[in-house]
Amino acid sequence: MSDKPTTKYAVPALDKGLDILEYLASQELPRSQSEIAQGLGRSPNEIFRVLVGLEARGYLLRDDVSGRYRISFKLYNLSRSISPIDQMRQCALPYMEDLAVKIGQSCYLCMLYQSQTMVIIQARSHSPVFLNITEGSLFSTSTSTAGKVLLANSNPSVRKMLLEHDPDFASLSKKQQQDLQVEIARIETDGVYVQSNILIDGVTDVATLIGQPQGKVIASLAVSSLNSKLGKQLEQNRLITHLTDTAKIITEQLGC
Repeated sequence: MSDKPTTKYAVPALDKGLDILEYLASQELPRSQSEIAQGLGRSPNEIFRVLVGLEARGYLLRDDVSGRYRISFKLYNLSRSISPIDQMRQCALPYMEDLAVKIGQSCYLCMLYQSQTMVIIQARSHSPVFLNITEGSLFSTSTSTAGKVLLANSNPSVRKMLLEHDPDFASLSKKQQQDLQVEIARIETDGVYVQSNILIDGVTDVATLIGQPQGKVIASLAVSSLNSKLGKQLEQNRLITHLTDTAKIITEQLGC
């Protein structure tokens, strides 16, 4: 972590704590003390007391069996109380719940968080079978449907920064990166994006923008449609119409 910017009034313990939180936020699986130390380029002894302190304050959860650490939802819960996320949640939820009833599918709203795409609120479907997209979940911005909508509507400098910090984008070939850039440009023009869910077979994602393109505060309203045999499937064009109408109402209510 030697490439971290230095300040005149450095606080080593605080730096270690922030390094640990940022590292664990980037990991898909819980990590042990030695794995965290290795990831940070430090010794296990250097971070032991910091790990204990973060766990005691509720920022980390430690598995009793494996001893591995993962981030709790405390940071997420703190972020919920900070505008504009809280404002977005309060404004969007009633309209999202109405949308979920109309389309018979759950819908969820995402915003950017540390170069990833975070689900900040979900309105559940009342159907017997539906997908549950957990609030606080993080997805790749360059591969997820909602993330691509956010990329397409971010200003060019932010978009460049997001892609530079996205490991999935970095793993692509030059040709694949160029194809993604073309796809992002098309999403920006179309305003709506549809693709098969990258994690679950038999699920189609549809997402659109909340806010104004390249605005200071933007979000993505998305629906993941489960191809269930229970009930009548809503025709895709009608679903898109309901989705975009809801996004427009939320945008107007936010004053974006």
